[in-house]
Amino acid sequence: MDTTHTLRMAVLGLVALSISACGSRHFGQPDTPAPPPLRTAYTIERDLVYTPPDWPQRLLADVYRPEGAGPHPAVLLIHGGAWKRGDRAQVERLAERIAARGFVVVNITYRLVPAHIYPAQLHDVQQALRWMRDEGARHGIDPARIATFGYSAGGHLAALAGHVANDAELGDPRTRVQAIVAGGTPADLTLYPGGRLVPAFLGGTRDRIPERFREASPAFHVDAEDPPVFIYHATLDQLVPLEQAERYKSALDAAGVVNELFLIRGHGHISGFFADGAAVEAALRFLDRHLR
Repeated sequence: MDTTHTLRMAVLGLVALSISACGSRHFGQPDTPAPPPLRTAYTIERDLVYTPPDWPQRLLADVYRPEGAGPHPAVLLIHGGAWKRGDRAQVERLAERIAARGFVVVNITYRLVPAHIYPAQLHDVQQALRWMRDEGARHGIDPARIATFGYSAGGHLAALAGHVANDAELGDPRTRVQAIVAGGTPADLTLYPGGRLVPAFLGGTRDRIPERFREASPAFHVDAEDPPVFIYHATLDQLVPLEQAERYKSALDAAGVVNELFLIRGHGHISGFFADGAAVEAALRFLDRHLR
């Protein structure tokens, strides 16, 4: 039995235990406590353009800045919506919660399917990270302490950008982050041989463009030098099945990347996003630990 298979079976065993038990389960949580959480007021600067003049579409961000001179650790927040709908307004409450914890939050809108297919969305996220480093000083951002955070399609983009930063073809060293938070994440797109959402995002079916399905899958870009990752996933998710979180964690474990997995029991994909907040609180403790 090879190492990858052994790791995968171990994850499956943990998942089975979590489903049979009551309440959510948190795997990989360190024994040492995170730094005490900050509680702070913040200001919001809306509709800032984060793209250069020659970008295919003018894109906007809202910046939530905690009180104090800084520099502060920062979070790039990426909304979901199957890569085809939504904007930064849908995660405003989450942005507020993260900002109140003492992080600068850059909440972005990015290009959507069908007018723009992959890799447009990845390029937008990468541009937002470059903007945070180039323009961050005026917003109190510490360029050495930046994380990506997203759910669903946003989780996919948060993870993909974080894992390809050092890739010679897909990445840019200026987009390297220090932590990734990915919820309800389709980490292995090769598990979608049919349907409409993923082919619409990638511009074809798996049979036609298998190499693009792998290229756009965060799980296939995990490297030993990647930043720590916090995964959260609902156990009853049918849109992005739990196997996605299992495969992602297995890849991280095999590469020796520090990671945590928080399972939200009894919820599906949508309700998992609006769950009781325990997953987000655990994610914030993860950010406290790795960015402070």
